[in-house]
Amino acid sequence: MKYQLIPVTPFQQNCSLIWCDQTMKAAVVDPGGNIERILEEAAKNKVVVEKVLLTHGHIDHVGAAKSLAEQLNVPIIGPHKADEYWLDSLPKQSQHFGFVHCDAFAPTQYLEDGDDVTVGNQVLKVLHCPGHTPGHVVFFAQSAKLAWVGDVLFRGSIGRTDFPLSNHQDLIDSITQKLWSLGSDVQFIPGHGPLSTFGDERVQNPFVADQLFS
Repeated sequence: MKYQLIPVTPFQQNCSLIWCDQTMKAAVVDPGGNIERILEEAAKNKVVVEKVLLTHGHIDHVGAAKSLAEQLNVPIIGPHKADEYWLDSLPKQSQHFGFVHCDAFAPTQYLEDGDDVTVGNQVLKVLHCPGHTPGHVVFFAQSAKLAWVGDVLFRGSIGRTDFPLSNHQDLIDSITQKLWSLGSDVQFIPGHGPLSTFGDERVQNPFVADQLFS
């Protein structure tokens, strides 16, 4: 599996173009905005986008999802249904954060913990990881030891839990009980900022390092 990071929106959100190098079929993870940049990367890499994948319902991750899906005539997959509140509130989110107006929408398919999503011949395992939002999901490519974690975990930090329906303990549990079990050698792509590995965060992250729980 290959990927290209595409920072989008004033929040510099890590949108990802991911694709199967055997079939050249692709998915776009968290298209928060800047559709022209996303389409340019798809053309540059000579891939065919077949679906849009969403980790959660915050506008910097989903702001361009509906427009992109309609333009390409592809489905929107994810997040978990518990984030319906956030997708319904997109008009308010766009106003509050100073984004271009974004209509509410429902994805083609909500995801459940344990679901599989295919990108060409590649398989992504879905993990429901609530805390930052109640319906946040993580996509894990086991064969590539890569995880797209949205705003659950960052290098040296964790997702905010001061939003409506956020829950700090749920977030800690999602990280320590679900993400760590995937393996310390797994590299993760966060919703913002630089990449890291679960192993590094278990040693260095001041919020979820192993030594805090021993």
